[in-house]
Amino acid sequence: MAFPKRLLTTDEEIILDLRPHWIALVGPIVVAILVVVAWGFLFTNLPHNKVVHQTLFYGGLLVGTVILLWYCLRQVIKWGTAHFVVTNERVIHRQGLISKTSMEIPLDRIQNVRFHQGVFERMIGAGDIILESAGEQGTNTFSDIRHPERTQKVIYEHAESFTMRMQGGVRQEAAPSMTQELQRLADLRDRGAITEEEFQAQKARLLGSG
Repeated sequence: MAFPKRLLTTDEEIILDLRPHWIALVGPIVVAILVVVAWGFLFTNLPHNKVVHQTLFYGGLLVGTVILLWYCLRQVIKWGTAHFVVTNERVIHRQGLISKTSMEIPLDRIQNVRFHQGVFERMIGAGDIILESAGEQGTNTFSDIRHPERTQKVIYEHAESFTMRMQGGVRQEAAPSMTQELQRLADLRDRGAITEEEFQAQKARLLGSG
C-alpha cells in the first residue's frame, strides 16, 4: 500500500516511499516457530492425570496465543503499515493500523544524515538511517531501512535543495569561491553523499572552468 497522497501539502511531492526491509520480520517468525514447536512438545507429552493434563493444555495454549498475538502479530502489523517517506519538504515516518504513530522532520531542520550497516545488513541491503535535526527532536534512528546509503544521499541532496528554496536563492546570488565549492564537495564525499569518482569529476569541472 502506497503512502496516502492526501497527507501531502499542495506542492509536496514524494521522492522516496520505502517499506521496512523483510529482515524486520525475522524476529516474529522465529518466535512463532518456537511457540508452535513448544506446543507440539507440550501436547504430545501431557501427563495422564486429568487435572494436570487440562491445566498444562489450557495454560500452554493461553500463553502461546498471547505471545503470538501480543508480539508476533503486532510486529507484522507494524511492518505491513510502516512507511519511511522522503518528500521535497520533509521526512515522514508513519506506522499503525488502528492506533497510528507518525513523526515528521522538515528538511531545513536536518543538520546531519548518517547510515549504519553491519556486514550481514550490507549483504541484504538493509541498515539504519540516523537523522540529526534542530529543535526538540534531536537525533532519531530509523531501523531496517532499504538501501540506506542511497537513502542518505537522497535526503542530503533534497535537504540542501529545500534550504536553498526557503532562502529564496540567496546562495545562488552570492556565488561561492572555488575553494569553498571544493570544500563543500569534499564534505559531501566524506559524509558519503557522493562517491570519490563523482568528487573527482566535479573537481575537474571546477578547475577546468576556473
